[in-house]
Amino acid sequence: YQATLTQLAAPWAVPVALPKGALPGRGGIDVSVQARLADNLDGVRDYMSRYPYTCIEQNLSRSIALGSREQWDAWMGRLPAYLDGAGLLKYFASNALPGEDGLTAYVLTIADARGWPIPEASRALMLDGLTAFVRGQVQRDSALPTADLTVRKLAAIAALARHGRAEASMLDSLQLTPSQWPTSAVLDWIDILARLTTLPNRATRIAQARDVLRSRLTFNGTTMTFSTERNDALWWLMISTDSNAARFLLTAVDDPQWREDVPRLVRGLLGRQQRGHWNTTVANAWGTLAMERFSAKFESTPVTGKTGVVLGTTRRELSWPAAAAAREVSLPWPAERANLGVAHVGTGKPWALVKTNAALPLVAPISSGLAVTRTVSAVEQKTAGRWTRGDVVRVMLQVDAQSDATWLVVDDPVPAGATILGTGLGGQSRRQTQGERSSGAAWPAFEERRFDAFRAYYRFVPKGRITLEYTLRLDNPGTFQLPATRVEAMYAPE
Repeated sequence: YQATLTQLAAPWAVPVALPKGALPGRGGIDVSVQARLADNLDGVRDYMSRYPYTCIEQNLSRSIALGSREQWDAWMGRLPAYLDGAGLLKYFASNALPGEDGLTAYVLTIADARGWPIPEASRALMLDGLTAFVRGQVQRDSALPTADLTVRKLAAIAALARHGRAEASMLDSLQLTPSQWPTSAVLDWIDILARLTTLPNRATRIAQARDVLRSRLTFNGTTMTFSTERNDALWWLMISTDSNAARFLLTAVDDPQWREDVPRLVRGLLGRQQRGHWNTTVANAWGTLAMERFSAKFESTPVTGKTGVVLGTTRRELSWPAAAAAREVSLPWPAERANLGVAHVGTGKPWALVKTNAALPLVAPISSGLAVTRTVSAVEQKTAGRWTRGDVVRVMLQVDAQSDATWLVVDDPVPAGATILGTGLGGQSRRQTQGERSSGAAWPAFEERRFDAFRAYYRFVPKGRITLEYTLRLDNPGTFQLPATRVEAMYAPE
C-alpha cells in the first residue's frame, strides 16, 4: 500500500493509521533496518519475484534484480531460440517476430554492467547484428513510428563499446548534438566517450555531456527528476525516467566529478520508488545494480549498537550486528492513529525501510490511460441463462487506449478448472472456437493460454479501441471469485 525509506541520522517518526475501507485484522506495518541500502531492496525483490509477464527482457531483468546467476544462466541457454536471422534478440521465441536492436543493446549492456557472461556464440551473433544495424546493413522499424534512429544507434554503439566492438566511424552518420537528445541518449554518449578513447576532443565532449546532465537535474525534497522528463520516457524503447535515474547514478558513482552529488542522487533514485519499487522491470534491474555499486563504494562505516522501533505502546529493539532475520519487525495496525518512531543508538547510520500492508477492496474499475471491458456470452449452453459444467463460453475483451502504447498486455483470469480452447490439444473442437473475432489496428505478438488466465501481448496499440475474443469450456462446478481483468503497458505501468 505504501513504502518509504530513510537513513537514521537522527530519530525519525511518522503517523500511521489503517487506510479507510481496509479490512480489519489484515496487513500491518513492517520495519526492516540494514547497514547498506543495497542489502535490502525488499520492495524491488518482492515486485520482481512476483512479476507475472514472461518476455526475454523481463526474465533477464528479473534474474539481475534478484541476483540469481542460476536464472540468468538458464535463460542464456535458451537465448538462441530468441535470435532472429540477423542476430538480433526477439521478445518472444516466435518465428513471426523480428529481432529488436534496442532489446539486443539492453541485454549486452546490462550483462557487461553486471559482469555476467553471455555464451560466446550468441554474444558474437548479437554483436554482429548490432554492428550491421549501426552501419545500415540491417534495418529495423521502431515500434512507434517516430524519428528515434539516432537514439537507437547511440544505444547500440554504447553496447558495442562495452564489448570492444565500437569504432569512431560508426558516429559519422549521426549529428552529435547532446543538448537536443533525450537523457538516455546523453547517458549512452557518455558511455561511448568513456570507452572509445580514439575520439577527437574526447575530454571536451565528456565535459559538455556532464554539463547537459547537470542542467537537467532538479530535486524536489528527496525526489530527483529531470527537467526533460516529459520527453525522456521513451516507452517504446523500454526507456523510462526511472531507468534513466538509475543509469545516471551508476555513471556518477565512478566519476569523481559527481562525487559530492552521489548521496543526493541516491536519495533521489530511492525517492522515485512507488510501493517500494521502480516503475518497470528494466528500471528495477538498473536500480539494483546502481544501488549495489553505490553501497560497495560509499557505505563503509560499520553499524553497531541498537535500533529501537516504537508504535503507540509497543516497543521492539534490534541489535547490531545481527542476522538478517533479526533485523525486521512486523507490527499490527494500531486501533487508532498513532506515531511510528525509529531511532538508532551506536555507530553508523543504518537505513530503515517502512512498509504498510492493507487489504483494500476493489469497489470500482481503475483506469489511467487504459481501460478494459469484459463481456461474456454463450457458445454452447445446456440450460439457457444458467451456466453448467461443460458449457462453452466466449469472452470478449474491449480495450480503450487514450494514447499510443507499446508492449501492452491484456490479462484476463479464468475460473479454476476451466479450459481455454484453441491450444491445439487433443479433444478440443475447432468448431467451438470458430467465430472468435478481433478488431482495431493492432494484433497480438504473442498469446498465453494458461490454466489460470488468458494473456495477449501487443507490440503496439494505437490510440482508440481494440477488441479480442477467446473461448473457454467450464469443467468444474462451483462458484468462482475471479481477480480483476487487467490491461497494462508494461514499460509505462502508470
